[in-house]
Order: sequence, then C-alpha cells, then structure tokens
Amino acid sequence: MKRNILVVDDEWNMLNLIRIHLSDDYNIVVTNNGYEALEFLGNQSFDLIILDIMMPYMNGWEMCKIIREKYTIPILMLTARNELQDKVRGLEMGADDYLVKPFAFEELAARVRALLRRSNTHQTIESVEQVINSSGLEIYYESRRVKVDNKIVEFTLKEFDLLWLLASNSPQVFTRELLLNKIWGIHDERDFRTVDTHIKNIRVKLRNAQYKSNPIRTVWGVGYKFEDVDKP
Repeated sequence: MKRNILVVDDEWNMLNLIRIHLSDDYNIVVTNNGYEALEFLGNQSFDLIILDIMMPYMNGWEMCKIIREKYTIPILMLTARNELQDKVRGLEMGADDYLVKPFAFEELAARVRALLRRSNTHQTIESVEQVINSSGLEIYYESRRVKVDNKIVEFTLKEFDLLWLLASNSPQVFTRELLLNKIWGIHDERDFRTVDTHIKNIRVKLRNAQYKSNPIRTVWGVGYKFEDVDKP
C-alpha cells in the first residue's frame, strides 16, 4: 500500500515536479497554501508532510508550529535560502529535516525514504516492546511513546530517535558528528547546530512535563550522553 504525502508549496511548478518524481511510489496530495493543507490534515491521514517555508498568508514556520500542536507526522521543510537561522528555526518549530532549493529530486526521494523508514505509522506494535524506564521517564520503542510520570509527552520523529539512541546506550558519550550520522544520515547539508537544536527541544519538553531533572548531559568538548537522574 502506498504511503500518503502532503506537499505544501505556493509554486505550482515545484508542486508538479515533486508530484511527478514521487507519485510512482507514494500517494501525493498537493496544495499551495497552509489553510487548505490544515483542512486536508483534518480529513485525511498522512505519513509525511513536505512543507515550503516562504509562502503567503501562512508561512512554513507558522504552519509547522500549528501541526506540531496536534500531530507527530514527520515534516520535511523546503527553504530557498541556505541560511542557518532558517534551518534552526524550522527545527525548533518541530521539523524533522530540511532541504535547500534548488535540490536534486534524487536527494528529495532519499530524504523521504529515510523519514518514512523511521516512522512508525504502519509498524505493527509487538505485544512486548522494548521499554526504557529511568526514574519516572518511560520510553517505548515500538510504539514510539514517551511518558513522564505516566503522562504522554509528544516528540517529533527525530527527537524520539535521538532520545532513544542516547537512552538505550547510556552512559556512552556520542559526539555531534556521530549523532548526525546515526539519526540524519550522511548528506551535504550537515550542521552540528541541528543536533544541538534537537537536544534543546527534548530538554524543554521534558522540563515542561515537569520531569525532575535533565537526563541528557553535555560532555563539554565531546558531545552528549544520557544519565539516570537518580544515579550518582
């Protein structure tokens, strides 16, 4: 069964090109504005959203923020500017990946496959799944759930992958480069700030959920590691 992808871009030429290059493998729904996209999301199930940043009426950042208030669907953001602040802002809003225009459609297809491969939308949850329990923080691998004191905390696709990787390998220290390779894969648009932004988002969400401490510790000059907050 084909996966469903929603593409949001105000350039009809770009919409048509994306549809042409991806429609053999996926069901593609296109729209040129955020308001219509939100209507689609309310009436149909999607496995991935490809979202342009620079759009009239409602830009990609605004739409990404609205989506993240309700959905955990993977989001791939498109930007026409190779500006670091654009990428960081998108990641802070909850985007899972970004791609700078103009891009090769082979790379777009590769990014789409990578995001969908990590998505659990069509995965069958096993009767007994892998769980990490760390002093009131519970991380469920197969169902991709995170709980703090038995209350669900929503994470994006990449945030969950990053949290699970660190927690399941505690107390190993991961460099930013190694985290980029394992979570985002190897591609041209690489920036250590991507890792830092996602770590920041995880910490903020756990703090807002009133988790007792910060389990992801910074090892200065090296990278990050996960520690049980009750262990010395």
